[in-house]
Amino acid sequence: MAKRRAVADSDDERESEPHSKRSRTSESDDEQPGPHNRRSGKGKGRAPVQEDNHEPIDIEDDDDDGDAGMQPDEDEEKKFEEDHEEIIRERLMNKSKTQGGIAEMGIIESLEMHQFMCHKYLTFQLGPQINFIIGHNGSGKSAVLSALTVALGGKANSTGRGTGLKSFIREGQSVAEVTVVLKNQGEEAYRPKEYGKSIVITRRFTKDGASSYKIKNKDGKVISTKREELQAICDHMNIQVDNPMNILTQDSARQFLSASSPSDKYKFFLKGTQLSQLSEEYQTCMENISQTAKVLKRKAEVIPDLEDQYNEAQQRFEEAERAREQRHRADELKKELAWAHVAAKEQELEGKMKDVAAIQHKIERNEAEIKTAEDLRVACNANVVVLEEELEALGEVETLNQRQEEVKRKSSQNKSKMSQLRSEEKTINESLVGVNGTIAGLEKQISDEQARVESHSREKREKANAKLQETNAKLAEKDATLKNVVEERQHAFGEVESATAEIRRLELERGTLQERVMECEGQMARCAEMERSKFAQFGNNMDRVMHEIRHRQWYGQPPVGPFGLYVKIKEPEKWGNLLRIVIGGNMSSFALTDGRDRPALAKILEESGNRNCQIIIAEVDLFEFSEGEPPQGYLTILRALEVSDPYVLRQLVNSAHVESVLLAHTRAEADQMLMSLGTGGTAMAADNYRVVRFPEGGGQSNPIPPLRNGDNRQQLFRSSNADAERRRWAGQRDEYSSRLQASILRLQELKGTLSRAQKAVNDLQAKERQLGRECRELRTKISNLQVELNEDLPVNIQALQDALQEAMEEKANIMQQFEALAREKQKVADEGKPLSIENEQIRRQIAEFSERRQAIKDRLSDAVTERMQADHSIQHYRTKADAERDKLKAAEEAASDVQAEFEAWTKKASDYCERVHNPRKVEVVQRNLEAVQAALKEREKRQGASIEEIAEELQRKKAALDTAKKEIRALNSLNKALKKSVKARLARWHEFRRHIALRCKVYFGYHLSNRGYFGKVLFDHVNGKLELKVQTDDQNLTQANTREKDPRSLSGGEKSFSTICLLLSLWESIGCPIRCLDEFDVFMDAVNRRISMKMMIDTANTSNRKQYVLITPQDMTNINIGNTVRVHRMTDPERGQGVLAFS
Repeated sequence: MAKRRAVADSDDERESEPHSKRSRTSESDDEQPGPHNRRSGKGKGRAPVQEDNHEPIDIEDDDDDGDAGMQPDEDEEKKFEEDHEEIIRERLMNKSKTQGGIAEMGIIESLEMHQFMCHKYLTFQLGPQINFIIGHNGSGKSAVLSALTVALGGKANSTGRGTGLKSFIREGQSVAEVTVVLKNQGEEAYRPKEYGKSIVITRRFTKDGASSYKIKNKDGKVISTKREELQAICDHMNIQVDNPMNILTQDSARQFLSASSPSDKYKFFLKGTQLSQLSEEYQTCMENISQTAKVLKRKAEVIPDLEDQYNEAQQRFEEAERAREQRHRADELKKELAWAHVAAKEQELEGKMKDVAAIQHKIERNEAEIKTAEDLRVACNANVVVLEEELEALGEVETLNQRQEEVKRKSSQNKSKMSQLRSEEKTINESLVGVNGTIAGLEKQISDEQARVESHSREKREKANAKLQETNAKLAEKDATLKNVVEERQHAFGEVESATAEIRRLELERGTLQERVMECEGQMARCAEMERSKFAQFGNNMDRVMHEIRHRQWYGQPPVGPFGLYVKIKEPEKWGNLLRIVIGGNMSSFALTDGRDRPALAKILEESGNRNCQIIIAEVDLFEFSEGEPPQGYLTILRALEVSDPYVLRQLVNSAHVESVLLAHTRAEADQMLMSLGTGGTAMAADNYRVVRFPEGGGQSNPIPPLRNGDNRQQLFRSSNADAERRRWAGQRDEYSSRLQASILRLQELKGTLSRAQKAVNDLQAKERQLGRECRELRTKISNLQVELNEDLPVNIQALQDALQEAMEEKANIMQQFEALAREKQKVADEGKPLSIENEQIRRQIAEFSERRQAIKDRLSDAVTERMQADHSIQHYRTKADAERDKLKAAEEAASDVQAEFEAWTKKASDYCERVHNPRKVEVVQRNLEAVQAALKEREKRQGASIEEIAEELQRKKAALDTAKKEIRALNSLNKALKKSVKARLARWHEFRRHIALRCKVYFGYHLSNRGYFGKVLFDHVNGKLELKVQTDDQNLTQANTREKDPRSLSGGEKSFSTICLLLSLWESIGCPIRCLDEFDVFMDAVNRRISMKMMIDTANTSNRKQYVLITPQDMTNINIGNTVRVHRMTDPERGQGVLAFS
């Protein structure tokens, strides 16, 4: 194994400890070199710099994981153990049979201490192989290891006996000194000519913190006093004084096995075997390589600058060569430029003249279009007048509609009455059929019974029959009178019902007229209020609302409103009625700029009775809305209004889209306008229709409901003043009042008629009741006479005749009802025929009227649309013609100016030089002239610099560029080689760790077997853990518990023995020639101590070129000591005890 640096900084030099580096045990920041691992990208991989031969310089970033493929694999580890375990075990067995040799270099020959710790003076002559230092506690045994550590440059705190060198100076003394003599023989001796066969190292340190070294040869000559020389000696001899496995103190040994965690054991393993030191050094190397790559990359970024400098110098040289020709070239270019300006001005003049001619042609064409459109408009206007007169002459259909409704109502009543009579007729027919059947049956029974009876008195029966016939005649007369009375009573009752229905209708009409009168009076009151206040038309108590707004503090700007204050209509006669419905609700709205003011304004409006006023919250944003407007020829709501406040205008645009909604006179005209736009939209017609056309095609139209007379919006958008409006509403009120009076008079008249008809009904009902009583009395008399006639008849004949009489009376009653029903049915039918005829006539008249009116309207709509299009065309072409005339005037002026400039420039160019024919464009000539002049000016700035000096500068720039490229390429190649070498060493490092771990496992098990124990060392290289498992002899005997023990659960002797076994296993992997162990057997019993001592002596004897220094407080009498063992006994400590005075 290569020798590594082992001497660390001491505590007395006041230097900070080196920053810790992570162990490179499983991962690294570099990938194994190979062509497939190269990456290139923005800011990574390569930094190509183009050379003269266009070959790039590749600067690799060191951000790849070079050790990614070296992670331990469990299967691979097992296979490695299977392949090599037996080989290592065989070597171990062979080694135990051989005797190790004595080291020629790097072991300690002697150690000397002056005023060190408890020793005033102490010296040792150590044997070349095994040295035991024994003595009682306090005799200063551990001071030997501390002196050895300090003398070889180790840290004071690594001894576990002090934190600084001052703590090692004997009490009462101010200076201490330790001297160690190292063997330096053989072929690998360190500088044998200067030092000879031994190197003497003396370290002296004082209480005030001073420390010095003297490194002498065998004869005592001081060769060096530098710490670096001591480090070089230790590196050469592979002495690792701060390695805890080379010099293990008693505290470190106890803590290692009992208190340390698996990760701490693993770190101890790496540090003791120098693997962690190698890993840290490799990490440092890779970081340096990475940093070097970054530096090279930054230096490579300078190459383009050097190339630019070289190219610039070359250009300067070429320009200097051409400078001689530039002056003549500049003069020629000036002449060409003068005539180029003249040629350009001539072309400009030709263009201006063409523009004038083109504009004149456009004006003529627009005037022709205007004439055509005007002729079309005259024809359309005449057609519209004719159609409007025809439509006005046609009249209105309202009268026919009202008459049709009246006829329909009467016809419906007639049909209902006829249906009721038919139902009664059906019932009477059914009753008559039943009665006829009953009579026929009774008559047959009576005739049969009378044939049997022969002995009745004929005279008596004739008198009774005569009296009976007289009474029947009276009854028939009374029945006829009763029938007439019933018919009169029914007729009178019909008049009562008719009068009642008419009274009900008139009462509803009276209520409606009273509401109209009240609405008109309300509007008159509002007009009177409007004469006093301009705010009255926008809501209730608006003066109070505006007063509250002016005198209240607001978070934002004061509320703006009502909007109607800022809006006026241009043509109220045409559009006032429509706009009152469409945007009238917006006229009472208010706008706020801060939402926190809304509750206060809402409260003011609610208290004043204006709960329905809209409140809009919007910042003052005077945005542009012209993109949403149609072309100028289309009338929109906005174009029909005058809005004085731009903020209010934007709110109307946002809430009502006044900029895009079109206005038209009729629904057909509105639909035609939307279709001509072709983009869809909404239009409002003056005949109260809302028309919508969709962009994708299709549309719809809906009627707009009119306003009630009492609606507050009725006062908006009027052309007249408040007094004229009040008079208008007064006229409507008078009209409604007169109609109300007429309705009241008619109602009173109908009530009189109703009263008389009701009295007649009551009289007829009384007469009907009187006749009914008389008829019943006559029927009773008839019944009595019939009884007298039937007294002589048998009982059964009498009963049959009574039944027959009742059936005949019932039939007569049914026939009377049937005759009355037939007369009523005929009457209803006679009344219904003229109603049907009249209804059909009215229907045909309405249909004919509608067809004629619609046809006229359609023709009128088409004519109006055509006239409007003609108006649009006239306006459009007039605007275009005016604009073209303005352009013509400007173009003629511009052409005149250009003509004057052309003549002046031609004269100046002729005075300057002869004419240059076919010159290039001004821009080209000017650019060439400026380039030549710039080159001349640049040449003038470099006055005093000859062409030879510029050529010399060019050579210097080229040499600098070539040198930089050559150095970067060389350093980059070196960096790549170093990186490849470190990666190879990392691979070998992993191989070393695997071999060392396996050897440790085998040797640990072998040493435990000397005591009859069984154990194993478990390495987890991935997670960085090392665990020990030990099975003692008591477990093997009892078999009660076969679970392996953790080291912390072992007894003191078992723990110390296991520590010795692990240390002996690890020592086999250490290259340092010195092994020191303090109080290894302090907790051992006699058996463990005997076996441990024998095992350590045997191991030391088989070790080649290794020296052991073992310290124990126990006696060595029971130990078999061979020729290779030297025992050093320490004298008992001086305690300075005296006699206590108890007297």
